[in-house]
Amino acid sequence: MGSAKNRNSAERKARIEEMRRAEQARERRGRIITIGVSTVIVAALVVGGVVLVRSQTGDDEAAKPDKTTGKFVAGDDGVNTWKGKLASTHVETSVDYPMEPPVGGNHHRAWMNCNGDVYTKELRRENAVHSLEHGAVWVTYTAKAQKADVDALAAKVKKTPYSLMSPYANQDAPLILSAWGHQVTVKSAADPEVDKFFAAYVQGQQTPEPGASCTGGVMK
Repeated sequence: MGSAKNRNSAERKARIEEMRRAEQARERRGRIITIGVSTVIVAALVVGGVVLVRSQTGDDEAAKPDKTTGKFVAGDDGVNTWKGKLASTHVETSVDYPMEPPVGGNHHRAWMNCNGDVYTKELRRENAVHSLEHGAVWVTYTAKAQKADVDALAAKVKKTPYSLMSPYANQDAPLILSAWGHQVTVKSAADPEVDKFFAAYVQGQQTPEPGASCTGGVMK
């Protein structure tokens, strides 16, 4: 009898110990699952928060379409003035401007240096437009422009803060001067409209961001 009771007691203890180990294993699995689910939830919340903050701070502005509307209206002085809305959102993508060269619209957050900078290669338009927003005058020319005129205009730009110059193949005239919302075609570097345009529009009243820097931007 005693032997049987001892055997039953040992078996019961063994079953209890086995059940305890099984329960501990289930608890460990439960904790692992709980930790895993919690980690996924936290990660999702963090990602969602980042997306929300980015959309609120403008980092997602590249997806916004250019809302420029209107047209050029010629003035008695020969200057074309954009009548309508010029968008001004910072974007990371290229922009399909309704005028060549552009005189405003959505643009890259980095401006072209425009502290009397003369460039020998075409610029990314989105950077140059940002320079116009800072009150710069942008001188552009095609391969049809006379070298003497290009050299003379380059000399003027080099001594004029808030101006820049570059070649621009896709424009209708050999020599064009642009500012934010304004543009004029000139016949030569000696055309009186050159000095008039610089006097009126270098940091002129049309400037959306007067006094903003023309250095510390893109240099090429």
